[in-house]
Amino acid sequence: MKYVLLGILAALLIASMVPVLWRPQVQEDRIPIVWTTDDNPIRRHQIELFNSLHTTYRVVLDPANNMLEKVIVQSLAGVGPDVFDCYDGYWLHAFVRSGVALDCTDEMARRGVYAESMWPCVLPHTVLDGRLYGHAGNASPLAVWYNKKLFREAGIPEPTADWTWDECIDIAKRLTKVDDRGRPIQFGLMVDKNQWRLVFLGQWGANVFSPEGTRCILDAPAAQDATQFYADLIHKHHVIPTVSEETAIAASGGWGNSCTAQFAEGRGAMSIGGRWWLCLLRLPDFAGLELGAVTMPHGPTDRLFGEGRSSIVNKYSKNLEGALDFVAFMNGPEWNALVNKEADALGPVKKYHYGEYEQSFLHNPEHPEEEYNLVWRTAMENSVPEPASPFVNGNLVSRILLKHTDLMREGGKSGRQTMIDAAKEINAAIRETLKRDPELKTRYDELVAQGAPSAAE
Repeated sequence: MKYVLLGILAALLIASMVPVLWRPQVQEDRIPIVWTTDDNPIRRHQIELFNSLHTTYRVVLDPANNMLEKVIVQSLAGVGPDVFDCYDGYWLHAFVRSGVALDCTDEMARRGVYAESMWPCVLPHTVLDGRLYGHAGNASPLAVWYNKKLFREAGIPEPTADWTWDECIDIAKRLTKVDDRGRPIQFGLMVDKNQWRLVFLGQWGANVFSPEGTRCILDAPAAQDATQFYADLIHKHHVIPTVSEETAIAASGGWGNSCTAQFAEGRGAMSIGGRWWLCLLRLPDFAGLELGAVTMPHGPTDRLFGEGRSSIVNKYSKNLEGALDFVAFMNGPEWNALVNKEADALGPVKKYHYGEYEQSFLHNPEHPEEEYNLVWRTAMENSVPEPASPFVNGNLVSRILLKHTDLMREGGKSGRQTMIDAAKEINAAIRETLKRDPELKTRYDELVAQGAPSAAE
């Protein structure tokens, strides 16, 4: 087994060297800072902003290696990026355990940057055990987008911040339409297949894991109730599409089957989504779309799980000062103003949405029609971190949940049974992880000995 693992590591290292050799050339008069992130066009604007204000360094985009394993292998080999992105607590645990994430708490403090300045929902992929390893690049809450034209044509008043789920269901039923053959052509409400849990588990007070991450607790009553409510929106109230209905709508033409695209084309009257949707909805193709946004309907609580993207400093960076300066730049007014202006979700730092910065956040002169930015700030205030587990890969957890919820969305099982089955499989995945990683198992056993729940059957 040892030689197999060494062979895999060698293959990954060789494969990772190819993109390194293809990195873009930079001006020789500046020190390059390589940033591994996604290929969103907005990243280029963020890079241009930093480069225009700093004459010593030049940030270079590297979107080809934005994967957990690649970053770790390249960094340990000394050819990794100077800064790399992190998307959840599991990723941060992996970066720290592998030794590639720099504890930059003191260096950030020297630059006037502290973790408490950021929105709480981004802290799990920025802070571990009280130490800061980078900075959030944005923060993403969820709210409800709605199509004003469809509301107006149906004679339905636009929703307000005090609405409830019962009111939302009633409105969604009135806005769901079928053709002469009874096939849905417009749904009252839509939600992304991977984001439903951020709303329903959040509002129902449920969590995916125990606080220590040692056990998946989706089989708890709160999670079962939340998922059954989601299932009822599909199969009892018929206001959210099944998997096959969603596919059929997408097959009729247009941009595709993403929730964002289907809403943009008028196939959904309302849709749960994020402010970053504006990156698509502002395109000329959708110039006629009359957008409105409102906070989530009130549930058992107003708690939501928020998301975000953080940038971590590589411990083995050859240009540490530049990497630290770039990451610290995300804490400043210029970065946050650009994120807010270009609707890359919300700026990661809380204060740039209040006080002297409030009006510029609430009212973008380039988009005066966007009168709903207060909605996103309120949603952000209600957003908390979604707990992750260091004992199982978060991508695997998402795949397991998607497999079971897709079956539920097609009517294959109830919402309650979905959570029981998903919890069982995720706990089995935790046990498999511990078999392969003695160091992680030692930490796990210590937590269980202190009273944390076990993933045992």
